[in-house]
Amino acid sequence: MFRFIHSSDLHLGKPFGRHDEDVRGRLRQARHGALSRLADAARANGAKHVLLAGDTFDQETPAPTITRQALNEMAQAADITWMLMPGNHDSLAASELWQTISRDRPENVMLALTPEPIIIENSYLLPAPCTARNPGRDLTVDMAQPTPEGAMRIGLGHGGIHDFDSHGTVVAEGPSGTIAPDRAAQAGLDYLGLGDWHGQIRVSANTWYSGTPEPDSFKHVQCGLALAVALSGAGASPEVTPVKTGEILWQRTALELTPDDDPTALIDAVLPALAARRDTLFHVSLSGRVGVKQIQSFKASLARVGPDFLNLSQDMDSVKLAHEVADLEAIDPSGGALRQAAESLAARAQDADLSAVDRRIASTALSQLFSFVAEQPS
Repeated sequence: MFRFIHSSDLHLGKPFGRHDEDVRGRLRQARHGALSRLADAARANGAKHVLLAGDTFDQETPAPTITRQALNEMAQAADITWMLMPGNHDSLAASELWQTISRDRPENVMLALTPEPIIIENSYLLPAPCTARNPGRDLTVDMAQPTPEGAMRIGLGHGGIHDFDSHGTVVAEGPSGTIAPDRAAQAGLDYLGLGDWHGQIRVSANTWYSGTPEPDSFKHVQCGLALAVALSGAGASPEVTPVKTGEILWQRTALELTPDDDPTALIDAVLPALAARRDTLFHVSLSGRVGVKQIQSFKASLARVGPDFLNLSQDMDSVKLAHEVADLEAIDPSGGALRQAAESLAARAQDADLSAVDRRIASTALSQLFSFVAEQPS
C-alpha cells in the first residue's frame, strides 16, 4: 500500500492587499502554518509523502524570506518527503525561484521540474510542471510515457479540466489547452492529482482536485482541505479521503429582507459560533426592500458583533430602500428643506437608472440624515 497526501495551491506569500495589516498578517501566518498541518495529516494517515500539485508560491519572485521559511518548515518535518511541482503562479519561467530552491532545498524536498518519471517507493510519479503562466497546451499528454510493467502510476498536474461554479459544479468545457477529462484513463494512471482549482472536487474515482489547504477567498464554501490517498496496486481503485487542514474560515451569507423582517434576529440566526469568530472572515450581503430604520438596525447589529471576527464585511448594493411616509415625517414633519432633501435621497436610492454605487450613496445619506434627526432632542 502506497499512501500519500495530495495538496496544491498553498500560494505562500499571497499579499491579501484588500485587508488591513492585522488581517493580512494573520492570513499569511495561516498559509505558512498549512505546511506543518499537511505534515500532521500525512502522519495521521500513515503517509510519508506530500505531493504538491503546483502554486506552492503565489508569485514567480517571492520574497527570499518566504522561500527560505517554507523550506525550513519542510526541513523540520524530516520524516516527510515533499514533492514540489511548478504551477501557473510559480511556473518554470520563474527560473531564479527554482534555482534558489534547487540550491537551498533540504534532503527531504524533491522537485518535479521536468516531465520525466520520478520513482517514489514502489510507484512512478508522472509530473506535468507548468512551463509558463499560460502554457497554451495540455501538458499532461506526456504522462502516457511508459514505466515498468505492474508499477503504480501517479500523475501530478496543474490546470483546468472544466469551468466550475463556486460549488464545484461543471458549467462549461474549459478553453483549449485545458487538461483532458479522461487523462487518467488515456495515460493509464492509477491516480491523477490536480491543482489550480481552490475547491476540492472529485472529477472521477481516480482524478481529484485537492483544493487549497488554506482558503484565500469567499469563492469556495469549503474549509481548507487536502486528500489522503492510498494505492493498493496497479489497476486498483484508490482510496481517497478528504482531510481538514484549514485554520481560517471564509464564511459568507446572503439575507433577503422584507419591510416586516427584524434584521437583528436574522443576523443573529446566521452568525457562526462565538468560539469560531476569531478565526473567521464573515461577509454578509443584503438584498430586498428595507426601510430606513431596518438599515440602521442592520448596520448596528453588524457593528455590535464586528469585533468578534477576524474581519466582518457587508454588501448592500442590492438593497432597495422602501421608505415610508412616517420615516420622512420623522425627519421633518413641516415639509421643509430636510424633508425635501430626504425625499430626493429616497428617490435616488430607488432609481434603477443610477448605478449601484450612486444608489448606495443616496441610501447611506438618507440613513445618516435619519440618524441625525433621531439623535436631536425632541
